[in-house]
Amino acid sequence: MNELTLIQKIAVWALPLLFAITVHEVAHGWMARRLGDSTAHLLGRLTLNPAKHIDPVGTILIPGILLLLGGFIFGWAKPVPVDWRNLRDPRRDMMLVAAAGPLSNLVMAIGWGIVMKIGLVLVEGTPMLGMPLVYMGGAGIFINLILMVLNLLPIPPLDGSKILSGLLPPQLAMQYNRLEGVGFFILLALLATGVLGSILGPPIYALRRLIFALLGL
Repeated sequence: MNELTLIQKIAVWALPLLFAITVHEVAHGWMARRLGDSTAHLLGRLTLNPAKHIDPVGTILIPGILLLLGGFIFGWAKPVPVDWRNLRDPRRDMMLVAAAGPLSNLVMAIGWGIVMKIGLVLVEGTPMLGMPLVYMGGAGIFINLILMVLNLLPIPPLDGSKILSGLLPPQLAMQYNRLEGVGFFILLALLATGVLGSILGPPIYALRRLIFALLGL
């Protein structure tokens, strides 16, 4: 997308990013409700209205800076509250609640792939309509795969850590969960040193190639 201006890049990335982050959080809340905890529903967080989920830093500032720098673009929304005490099987169900977010990103990545394919079909006849869909579909695939792979990292409080915690023996899980206070700083260090991109890159590009192959892109 080097040929796009900054305004065009913002226009292309804004909708996929908002959907990726919003649906990710709603998926957590939806799964929690299915498993017995209605906290998110009672607080009005089971909605696709982005205003209910936007975090000024994670949804706007960080993605904006990364867009300007031209690196991996990712962000986060306000976490959907989940009260594990209401879940029918807390250890198992917290794993399912955590997995729902990344799974929703995978589904959206495929959905944006379909948008991209439609855009490619329209390009020949109506390029003014087709090209925006191609660019937005490509952005949607990329941002959702980034969020999926990023959140599956076993670094507290990312979703991957909650899945791993549910697999560990209870005593070891308690010690592991104590890392949550420093998890954000670990992520920042990985990002600043370029290690995060090296970790995320291979699985993201492999999944993107797979989606392209499945959809004939």
